[in-house]
Amino acid sequence: MSTTYTPAPPRREMFQVFAETLEELFQKNPRPVYLDADLMGSMKTSGLWESYPDRVFNCGIQEANMVGVACGMALNGYRPIIHSFSPFAIRRVFDQLAVSVVYAEKSVRVVGSDAGICASWNGGTHMCFEDVAMVRSLPNACLVDVSDAVMFADLLTQSVDWPGLTYFRTARRGRPDLYSDQEIFEKGKGKVLAEGDDATIIASGIQVSEALKAAALLQQRGIAVRVIDVITVKPLDEPLILESATKTGLLVVTENASIYGGLGEAVCGVVAEEQPVPVIRNGIRDRVGQTGSEEWLKEQYGISAADIVSDVLHGLKKFK
Repeated sequence: MSTTYTPAPPRREMFQVFAETLEELFQKNPRPVYLDADLMGSMKTSGLWESYPDRVFNCGIQEANMVGVACGMALNGYRPIIHSFSPFAIRRVFDQLAVSVVYAEKSVRVVGSDAGICASWNGGTHMCFEDVAMVRSLPNACLVDVSDAVMFADLLTQSVDWPGLTYFRTARRGRPDLYSDQEIFEKGKGKVLAEGDDATIIASGIQVSEALKAAALLQQRGIAVRVIDVITVKPLDEPLILESATKTGLLVVTENASIYGGLGEAVCGVVAEEQPVPVIRNGIRDRVGQTGSEEWLKEQYGISAADIVSDVLHGLKKFK
Protein backbone atom coordinates (compact mmCIF):
# COMPACT_ATOMS: atom_id res chain seq x y z
CA MET A 1 0.00 0.00 0.00
CA SER A 2 1.35 3.44 -0.89
CA THR A 3 2.30 5.98 1.75
CA THR A 4 0.01 8.41 -0.08
CA TYR A 5 -2.86 6.49 1.53
CA THR A 6 -5.62 8.74 2.87
CA PRO A 7 -7.97 7.23 5.50
CA ALA A 8 -11.54 7.11 4.18
CA PRO A 9 -14.52 8.70 5.96
CA PRO A 10 -16.27 6.23 8.26
CA ARG A 11 -19.23 4.36 6.90
CA ARG A 12 -20.50 3.40 10.36
CA GLU A 13 -20.09 4.64 13.91
CA MET A 14 -18.24 2.28 16.24
CA PHE A 15 -21.23 1.95 18.58
CA GLN A 16 -23.35 0.96 15.58
CA VAL A 17 -20.85 -1.74 14.65
CA PHE A 18 -20.83 -3.02 18.22
CA ALA A 19 -24.63 -3.33 18.44
CA GLU A 20 -24.89 -4.95 15.00
CA THR A 21 -22.15 -7.46 15.78
CA LEU A 22 -23.77 -8.43 19.08
CA GLU A 23 -27.08 -9.09 17.34
CA GLU A 24 -25.36 -11.24 14.71
CA LEU A 25 -23.69 -13.22 17.48
CA PHE A 26 -27.00 -13.73 19.27
CA GLN A 27 -28.63 -15.01 16.08
CA LYS A 28 -25.85 -17.51 15.30
CA ASN A 29 -24.76 -18.75 18.71
CA PRO A 30 -26.74 -19.43 21.93
CA ARG A 31 -23.76 -18.83 24.23
CA PRO A 32 -22.81 -15.12 23.86
CA VAL A 33 -24.41 -12.78 26.42
CA TYR A 34 -23.96 -9.05 26.89
CA LEU A 35 -23.60 -7.21 30.21
CA ASP A 36 -23.45 -3.42 30.54
CA ALA A 37 -22.80 -1.01 33.41
CA ASP A 38 -25.75 1.29 32.70
CA LEU A 39 -24.20 2.67 29.51
CA MET A 40 -26.40 1.05 26.88
CA GLY A 41 -27.44 4.51 25.71
CA SER A 42 -23.84 5.39 24.89
CA MET A 43 -23.37 2.24 22.81
CA LYS A 44 -26.90 2.27 21.38
CA THR A 45 -27.60 -1.26 22.61
CA SER A 46 -30.89 -0.54 24.43
CA GLY A 47 -32.80 -2.10 21.54
CA LEU A 48 -30.96 -5.37 22.11
CA TRP A 49 -32.04 -5.32 25.76
CA GLU A 50 -35.66 -5.20 24.59
CA SER A 51 -35.24 -7.83 21.86
CA TYR A 52 -33.09 -10.27 23.84
CA PRO A 53 -34.06 -9.92 27.51
CA ASP A 54 -32.54 -13.32 28.31
CA ARG A 55 -29.19 -12.44 26.65
CA VAL A 56 -28.69 -8.77 27.59
CA PHE A 57 -28.31 -7.52 31.18
CA ASN A 58 -27.94 -4.05 32.66
CA CYS A 59 -25.85 -4.53 35.79
CA GLY A 60 -26.07 -0.88 36.81
CA ILE A 61 -23.16 1.29 37.85
CA GLN A 62 -21.57 -1.65 39.63
CA GLU A 63 -18.66 -2.60 37.40
CA ALA A 64 -16.92 -4.93 39.86
CA ASN A 65 -20.15 -6.83 40.39
CA MET A 66 -20.64 -6.99 36.63
CA VAL A 67 -17.30 -8.80 36.27
CA GLY A 68 -18.38 -11.27 38.94
CA VAL A 69 -21.70 -11.90 37.20
CA ALA A 70 -19.87 -12.42 33.90
CA CYS A 71 -17.55 -14.97 35.50
CA GLY A 72 -20.53 -16.83 36.94
CA MET A 73 -22.12 -16.97 33.52
CA ALA A 74 -18.84 -18.14 31.98
CA LEU A 75 -18.72 -20.90 34.58
CA ASN A 76 -22.09 -22.06 33.26
CA GLY A 77 -21.01 -22.22 29.64
CA TYR A 78 -21.90 -18.74 28.42
CA ARG A 79 -19.55 -16.36 26.58
CA PRO A 80 -19.98 -12.97 28.29
CA ILE A 81 -19.14 -9.68 26.61
CA ILE A 82 -19.12 -6.78 29.07
CA HIS A 83 -18.92 -3.03 28.43
CA SER A 84 -18.17 0.19 30.23
CA PHE A 85 -16.06 3.28 29.60
CA SER A 86 -12.39 2.28 29.66
CA PRO A 87 -11.47 3.71 33.12
CA PHE A 88 -14.34 1.79 34.68
CA ALA A 89 -13.89 -1.34 32.53
CA ILE A 90 -10.22 -1.77 33.52
CA ARG A 91 -8.93 0.59 36.20
CA ARG A 92 -11.91 0.33 38.54
CA VAL A 93 -12.20 -3.47 38.34
CA PHE A 94 -8.58 -4.53 37.97
CA ASP A 95 -8.62 -6.84 41.00
CA GLN A 96 -11.77 -8.62 39.80
CA LEU A 97 -10.22 -9.09 36.36
CA ALA A 98 -6.98 -10.41 37.84
CA VAL A 99 -8.61 -12.83 40.28
CA SER A 100 -12.05 -13.76 38.98
CA VAL A 101 -11.15 -13.85 35.27
CA VAL A 102 -7.43 -14.45 34.84
CA TYR A 103 -6.59 -16.47 37.94
CA ALA A 104 -9.80 -18.48 37.68
CA GLU A 105 -9.23 -19.02 33.93
CA LYS A 106 -12.62 -17.72 32.79
CA SER A 107 -13.34 -16.63 29.22
CA VAL A 108 -14.57 -13.01 29.32
CA ARG A 109 -14.47 -10.25 26.71
CA VAL A 110 -14.22 -6.67 28.05
CA VAL A 111 -15.06 -3.71 25.81
CA GLY A 112 -13.67 -0.43 27.12
CA SER A 113 -15.09 2.43 25.08
CA ASP A 114 -13.84 6.02 24.80
CA ALA A 115 -10.28 4.81 25.35
CA GLY A 116 -7.60 7.43 25.99
CA ILE A 117 -8.31 10.85 24.50
CA CYS A 118 -11.47 9.52 22.82
CA ALA A 119 -13.36 10.47 26.00
CA SER A 120 -13.01 14.02 24.66
CA TRP A 121 -15.80 16.18 26.11
CA ASN A 122 -16.67 13.68 28.86
CA GLY A 123 -13.81 15.09 30.88
CA GLY A 124 -10.48 14.12 32.36
CA THR A 125 -11.92 11.69 34.91
CA HIS A 126 -13.22 9.59 32.02
CA MET A 127 -9.83 9.34 30.32
CA CYS A 128 -7.81 6.22 30.97
CA PHE A 129 -4.21 6.22 29.75
CA GLU A 130 -2.94 3.37 31.94
CA ASP A 131 -5.25 0.57 30.76
CA VAL A 132 -2.75 -0.79 28.22
CA ALA A 133 -0.04 -1.18 30.85
CA MET A 134 -2.47 -2.80 33.28
CA VAL A 135 -3.83 -5.38 30.83
CA ARG A 136 -0.37 -6.16 29.44
CA SER A 137 0.66 -7.18 32.95
CA LEU A 138 -2.07 -9.83 33.23
CA PRO A 139 -0.99 -13.38 32.29
CA ASN A 140 -2.26 -14.61 28.93
CA ALA A 141 -4.54 -11.61 28.41
CA CYS A 142 -5.27 -10.42 24.87
CA LEU A 143 -5.43 -6.67 24.16
CA VAL A 144 -7.00 -5.44 20.91
CA ASP A 145 -6.55 -1.72 20.24
CA VAL A 146 -9.30 -1.12 17.67
CA SER A 147 -8.34 1.02 14.68
CA ASP A 148 -11.46 0.69 12.53
CA ALA A 149 -14.96 -0.77 12.34
CA VAL A 150 -14.13 -3.79 10.17
CA MET A 151 -11.46 -4.92 12.62
CA PHE A 152 -13.79 -4.42 15.59
CA ALA A 153 -16.59 -6.54 14.14
CA ASP A 154 -14.32 -9.33 12.94
CA LEU A 155 -12.20 -9.74 16.06
CA LEU A 156 -15.15 -9.35 18.44
CA THR A 157 -16.83 -12.21 16.60
CA GLN A 158 -13.67 -14.32 16.70
CA SER A 159 -13.13 -13.64 20.40
CA VAL A 160 -16.23 -15.57 21.42
CA ASP A 161 -14.14 -18.73 21.14
CA TRP A 162 -10.94 -17.32 22.66
CA PRO A 163 -9.94 -18.45 26.16
CA GLY A 164 -9.15 -16.07 29.00
CA LEU A 165 -9.44 -12.29 29.16
CA THR A 166 -9.77 -10.28 25.95
CA TYR A 167 -9.82 -6.50 26.17
CA PHE A 168 -11.06 -4.31 23.31
CA ARG A 169 -10.12 -0.65 23.77
CA THR A 170 -12.12 1.39 21.32
CA ALA A 171 -13.64 4.72 20.39
CA ARG A 172 -17.43 5.05 20.32
CA ARG A 173 -17.64 7.36 17.35
CA GLY A 174 -16.67 6.71 13.75
CA ARG A 175 -13.03 6.11 12.93
CA PRO A 176 -11.60 6.45 9.42
CA ASP A 177 -12.05 3.26 7.42
CA LEU A 178 -8.73 1.47 6.95
CA TYR A 179 -9.76 -2.01 5.88
CA SER A 180 -12.10 -3.54 3.33
CA ASP A 181 -14.88 -5.86 4.42
CA GLN A 182 -12.85 -8.77 3.00
CA GLU A 183 -9.87 -8.18 5.30
CA ILE A 184 -8.73 -11.16 7.37
CA PHE A 185 -7.48 -10.56 10.92
CA GLU A 186 -5.57 -12.85 13.24
CA LYS A 187 -4.77 -12.48 16.90
CA GLY A 188 -1.08 -11.70 17.34
CA LYS A 189 -0.56 -10.69 13.70
CA GLY A 190 -0.03 -7.08 12.65
CA LYS A 191 -0.50 -5.57 9.22
CA VAL A 192 1.82 -3.48 7.06
CA LEU A 193 -0.22 -0.56 5.70
CA ALA A 194 2.60 1.33 3.98
CA GLU A 195 6.11 0.45 2.82
CA GLY A 196 9.32 2.41 3.12
CA ASP A 197 12.98 1.91 3.99
CA ASP A 198 13.84 5.05 5.98
CA ALA A 199 11.99 4.27 9.23
CA THR A 200 9.01 2.34 10.60
CA ILE A 201 6.03 3.85 12.39
CA ILE A 202 4.37 1.27 14.64
CA ALA A 203 0.86 2.25 15.73
CA SER A 204 -2.29 0.96 17.39
CA GLY A 205 -5.89 2.08 17.70
CA ILE A 206 -6.73 5.63 16.66
CA GLN A 207 -3.05 6.33 16.06
CA VAL A 208 -2.96 4.11 12.97
CA SER A 209 -4.75 6.75 10.87
CA GLU A 210 -2.45 9.43 12.35
CA ALA A 211 0.56 7.32 11.39
CA LEU A 212 -0.69 7.08 7.81
CA LYS A 213 -1.20 10.84 7.66
CA ALA A 214 2.33 11.28 8.99
CA ALA A 215 3.65 8.91 6.32
CA ALA A 216 2.02 11.01 3.60
CA LEU A 217 3.55 14.20 5.03
CA LEU A 218 6.98 12.56 5.22
CA GLN A 219 6.66 11.35 1.63
CA GLN A 220 6.35 15.01 0.58
CA ARG A 221 9.82 15.47 2.10
CA GLY A 222 11.20 12.49 0.19
CA ILE A 223 11.15 10.21 3.25
CA ALA A 224 9.55 6.78 2.85
CA VAL A 225 8.37 5.08 6.03
CA ARG A 226 6.82 1.74 6.77
CA VAL A 227 3.55 1.86 8.75
CA ILE A 228 2.39 -1.06 10.89
CA ASP A 229 -0.94 -1.58 12.64
CA VAL A 230 -0.08 -4.03 15.44
CA ILE A 231 -3.81 -4.81 15.96
CA THR A 232 -3.16 -6.77 19.17
CA VAL A 233 -0.82 -5.03 21.59
CA LYS A 234 -0.75 -8.38 23.38
CA PRO A 235 0.11 -10.85 21.98
CA LEU A 236 2.45 -8.68 19.93
CA ASP A 237 3.61 -9.63 16.45
CA GLU A 238 7.27 -9.88 17.41
CA PRO A 239 8.47 -11.35 14.07
CA LEU A 240 6.98 -8.37 12.19
CA ILE A 241 8.62 -5.89 14.57
CA LEU A 242 12.00 -7.59 14.24
CA GLU A 243 11.61 -7.67 10.46
CA SER A 244 11.02 -3.91 10.51
CA ALA A 245 13.97 -3.34 12.83
CA THR A 246 16.18 -5.14 10.33
CA LYS A 247 14.62 -3.43 7.31
CA THR A 248 14.51 0.21 8.46
CA GLY A 249 16.44 0.47 11.70
CA LEU A 250 14.67 3.41 13.40
CA LEU A 251 11.26 2.62 14.92
CA VAL A 252 8.76 5.27 16.04
CA VAL A 253 5.92 3.89 18.17
CA THR A 254 2.74 5.94 18.55
CA GLU A 255 -0.11 5.14 20.93
CA ASN A 256 -3.19 6.75 22.48
CA ALA A 257 -2.05 5.61 25.93
CA SER A 258 0.69 6.11 28.49
CA ILE A 259 4.20 5.40 27.27
CA TYR A 260 4.87 3.80 30.67
CA GLY A 261 4.09 0.12 30.21
CA GLY A 262 2.43 0.68 26.86
CA LEU A 263 3.03 -0.42 23.27
CA GLY A 264 6.27 1.56 23.05
CA GLU A 265 7.78 -0.31 25.98
CA ALA A 266 6.58 -3.61 24.54
CA VAL A 267 8.39 -2.84 21.28
CA CYS A 268 11.51 -1.73 23.17
CA GLY A 269 11.56 -5.05 25.01
CA VAL A 270 11.38 -7.04 21.80
CA VAL A 271 14.15 -5.23 19.94
CA ALA A 272 16.42 -4.87 22.97
CA GLU A 273 16.54 -8.64 23.33
CA GLU A 274 16.72 -9.59 19.67
CA GLN A 275 17.61 -6.75 17.29
CA PRO A 276 18.75 -3.54 19.06
CA VAL A 277 17.75 -0.43 17.08
CA PRO A 278 16.71 3.10 18.12
CA VAL A 279 13.08 3.38 19.30
CA ILE A 280 11.23 6.66 19.85
CA ARG A 281 8.05 6.47 21.92
CA ASN A 282 5.20 8.79 20.94
CA GLY A 283 2.38 8.70 23.48
CA ILE A 284 1.00 10.19 26.69
CA ARG A 285 3.82 11.33 29.01
CA ASP A 286 3.03 11.88 32.71
CA ARG A 287 -0.25 13.66 32.03
CA VAL A 288 -3.74 13.33 33.44
CA GLY A 289 -6.90 13.61 31.38
CA GLN A 290 -8.56 16.86 30.37
CA THR A 291 -11.56 18.06 28.38
CA GLY A 292 -11.56 19.15 24.76
CA SER A 293 -12.01 18.13 21.15
CA GLU A 294 -10.11 15.08 19.97
CA GLU A 295 -7.97 17.09 17.55
CA TRP A 296 -7.05 19.59 20.27
CA LEU A 297 -6.23 16.77 22.67
CA LYS A 298 -3.93 15.14 20.11
CA GLU A 299 -1.98 18.37 19.91
CA GLN A 300 -1.96 18.80 23.70
CA TYR A 301 -0.55 15.32 24.27
CA GLY A 302 1.82 15.38 21.30
CA ILE A 303 0.29 12.49 19.36
CA SER A 304 -0.93 14.26 16.21
CA ALA A 305 0.37 13.39 12.74
CA ALA A 306 2.58 16.48 12.89
CA ASP A 307 4.10 15.26 16.16
CA ILE A 308 4.80 11.85 14.66
CA VAL A 309 6.53 13.54 11.71
CA SER A 310 8.68 15.53 14.15
CA ASP A 311 9.66 12.34 16.00
CA VAL A 312 10.64 10.61 12.77
CA LEU A 313 12.71 13.58 11.60
CA HIS A 314 14.39 13.81 15.01
CA GLY A 315 15.19 10.10 14.94
CA LEU A 316 16.61 10.23 11.42
CA LYS A 317 18.81 13.20 12.33
CA LYS A 318 20.02 11.66 15.57
CA PHE A 319 20.49 8.02 14.61
CA LYS A 320 21.02 7.84 10.85
